[in-house]
Amino acid sequence: MENILDTIGRTVLKGDYKQVVQLVTEALDSGLPAVDILEKGLVPGVQALGDQFKDGQVYLPEVLISTRAMTHGVEELKPHLADSNISNKGTIVLGTVKGDLHDIGKNLVGLMLSSNGFEVIDIGVDVAADAFVRAAQEHNADIIAMSGLLTTTIPYFADVVRAIQSQGLDDRIKIMIGGAPVTRAYADEIKADGFADNCASAVDEAGRLIAQTTASS
Repeated sequence: MENILDTIGRTVLKGDYKQVVQLVTEALDSGLPAVDILEKGLVPGVQALGDQFKDGQVYLPEVLISTRAMTHGVEELKPHLADSNISNKGTIVLGTVKGDLHDIGKNLVGLMLSSNGFEVIDIGVDVAADAFVRAAQEHNADIIAMSGLLTTTIPYFADVVRAIQSQGLDDRIKIMIGGAPVTRAYADEIKADGFADNCASAVDEAGRLIAQTTASS
């Protein structure tokens, strides 16, 4: 018989946020630790979602629905997680670059990253280079993740990279970029450390960059 943690994961994948909240409440009432409900119930569900998205089994509408279910489940858990020892894979400052107000892709990436154990500092849209630098310094970020959808604003990625380099932060902060017009070739050209073309691959790329940082420290 499927246990309640497996059921939570399956329900996240299905995107039924009301049932997710109900199951999380039942799991808490049964005495399961909040951290176990998160790491063994909610997170495996969203990880399975990422795998299915990469394989072309689900598409953006399903991702939106499932991540909403995940978010509701996490909100239900938050009051019980305050004293829990939750592993943090790394801190990521996330934003859409200056001149671009698009945020759907950025928000999806943020949800997927936070659901997979990263601390995400979302600094919004139309973000200038100095704002990325300040946020990275303030939050001791491991990664700056930039998003852009307009071809006219993509060159601004290079401005942020130069700003990071000018502050001498490029030796400890990795830079990851993404957005519809962005390619890995362009990431290499401007000396960005990482590139992701969708919200699921962003999780893998962030993990790869964090592993690089850990190995070199």
